[in-house]
Amino acid sequence: MFVFGWKKAGSLPTHRNVVVIAAPHTSNWDFIFLIAAAYSFGFSINWLGKDSLFKTPLSPLFRLLGGIPVNRSKPGNLVKTITERIKKDLGVAIVVPPSGTRERTDYWKSGFYRIAQSAKIPIVCGYLDYEKKEAGLGPTFFPTDLISDMNFLRNFYSKITAKYPSKKSRIRLKDETQGL
Repeated sequence: MFVFGWKKAGSLPTHRNVVVIAAPHTSNWDFIFLIAAAYSFGFSINWLGKDSLFKTPLSPLFRLLGGIPVNRSKPGNLVKTITERIKKDLGVAIVVPPSGTRERTDYWKSGFYRIAQSAKIPIVCGYLDYEKKEAGLGPTFFPTDLISDMNFLRNFYSKITAKYPSKKSRIRLKDETQGL
């Protein structure tokens, strides 16, 4: 991070098991800075990545860096699988990019929220602010009320500048109109 002129902000969460939001996610550089920031913080993480990344010669490296493959065409039991993993291990920090892609989306995927609810663990607002050249760990909170929590996230992330601002996803869940 130092080589690129970036700094870290915030501090490690006090809870051993957490879901870390990785937002905004608009570039492949996000992954490089995520890994650098985790190392800089001394933070051992696991992260979700599309399964095709794990079918390349880099697969062993991705797994070593904490990668967990996700088949996005079969999302069925992801929340259950990750929740079980968290309950078995101590000190799991699962990093989830709620947009699910580097392209602009109208909705975030609700997996980060459902995992935190199911495992009864807090959510950490992780971010990369390209304008400030800052990799940070923001507020930590337990999910309580979906609408209030999403309003909080919208407010927090509204101040963060993505590498490609036009690709920054809208921060809302389809579940907000239906309830979880």
